[in-house]
Amino acid sequence: MHFASVRIITDDVDRLVEFYENVMGISAERPAPVFAEFVLPACTLAIGHSQTVQLFGAGTPVADNNHTLILEFRVHDVDAEYERLKPFVDKWVQEPSTMPWGNRAVLFRDPDGNLVNLFTPVTEEAIKRFSGRH
Repeated sequence: MHFASVRIITDDVDRLVEFYENVMGISAERPAPVFAEFVLPACTLAIGHSQTVQLFGAGTPVADNNHTLILEFRVHDVDAEYERLKPFVDKWVQEPSTMPWGNRAVLFRDPDGNLVNLFTPVTEEAIKRFSGRH
């Protein structure tokens, strides 16, 4: 089994695509107006319009309703990313801080309110933990 993607359902695909293009520094692939993908080496972040959930049936995702998921991206320098993203991020949850598990992290919300965490392993243990991961 290979973990393929995480998909965010939104009422405004274009707005989220623009936001994540700024965050990740890459362009989204747009196979359809209601769907976009950010293909990364380890995983893909997909964004689908709320219209697409009709294809899945009853009890499917609801846009702007996430209260449990945090999207996490490992970056080279979280402090530099924080400075770079200040013009694009409206809702900062936590400024760069070193966590008890050895990551330096910053936490913010995307335009739909989804939590996004950027982190850099900084302690010897954290660096070792991530050394074999993409």
